[in-house]
Amino acid sequence: MLRFILPLLLSLFALTASAQTTPSPVLAARAWLLLDYATGQVLTSHEPDTRIEPASLTKLMTAYVAFSALKAGTIALDQPVPVSEAAWRQVGSRMFIEPRKPVTVQELLRGMIVQSGNDACVALAELVAGSEAAFTELMNREARRLGMTNTHFTNSTGLPDEQLYTTVKDLGTLASAIVRDFPEYYGMYSEKEYTYNKITQPNRNRLLWLDGTVDGMKTGHTSSAGYCLVASALRGPRRLISVVVGTDSDTVRAQESLKLLNFGFQFFDTVQLYAAEQELSKFQIWKGKAKEVPVGFTSDFVMSLPKGQADKIAVTLTSRQPLVAPVQKGQQVGTLQLALDGRVLGEYPVVALQEVPLAGFFGRLWDALVMWIKSL
Repeated sequence: MLRFILPLLLSLFALTASAQTTPSPVLAARAWLLLDYATGQVLTSHEPDTRIEPASLTKLMTAYVAFSALKAGTIALDQPVPVSEAAWRQVGSRMFIEPRKPVTVQELLRGMIVQSGNDACVALAELVAGSEAAFTELMNREARRLGMTNTHFTNSTGLPDEQLYTTVKDLGTLASAIVRDFPEYYGMYSEKEYTYNKITQPNRNRLLWLDGTVDGMKTGHTSSAGYCLVASALRGPRRLISVVVGTDSDTVRAQESLKLLNFGFQFFDTVQLYAAEQELSKFQIWKGKAKEVPVGFTSDFVMSLPKGQADKIAVTLTSRQPLVAPVQKGQQVGTLQLALDGRVLGEYPVVALQEVPLAGFFGRLWDALVMWIKSL
């Protein structure tokens, strides 16, 4: 499996590959987005930053916060959870927990993820934070930390609220974070059904039956939000994540999501352009014990590109000059610009692959003199 590009690259310079010549599909949906998980690149989108009602897609963040609590050790999978009156009386989809019937964290997670139980969400929220209101603050804090800049949560369930909103771009960010940060729990999203309290309910994600490569993630629906689906598919080493919101039916959201995923796998490749620690060039350095420093990336550099286009990439490598010692390994020392058919794809920070300490007194003095002369 390809390793990730530096998070800084992903956050600052993600390429929108739909700007290339590959025609993008048009979906019967309000908004959509297709994301390459390994590179963080958006392959195609429509209204990616338009605020939408997330409905039960909200439960992705509820799960993220609960998974975080599990990893921190503040709760445990086998821990019994008291069921409050508020949790028991939740409206909408439920897993049918009861105040006097024992339930564990693991059962609540499956009730929330597979059965989309609103009652499970509230019970988990009260366990983790003491109240759903306090839990909602944790949800918003995590959203800010993940860079979900156009998202605000008001509850753990996704029940309609004027101040509950997100975007398909932010939902793609959240889905990627769940896959990346909690692989030990992600398998719950592929479960096709779950039984609790002698009631078996199917996972509403139809793609789990229609395409064997789909292994998650979450559906959502209200009359105002329409039918929504965040889906994730792994074909070979490549994982793509689709976000489709505002369709007219359960069938349409599945069909349009599959159309989007097939488009990404058919028309794009995830290509490793450079290996971790691969020397791209040497940059001149002043006042250092070495006169040059090797530069490159500390992680494998991968990109999503239209199929067959990798050999056409034009590369421009620029050094930050004057580059003066001391230089730390991993310090940005230049920029790599990539272009395809005259169109700039992105600019990416290049780092020093070795440390270069200061030279001795006379070495520094000589370089200072040369730099002064060059500046005249």
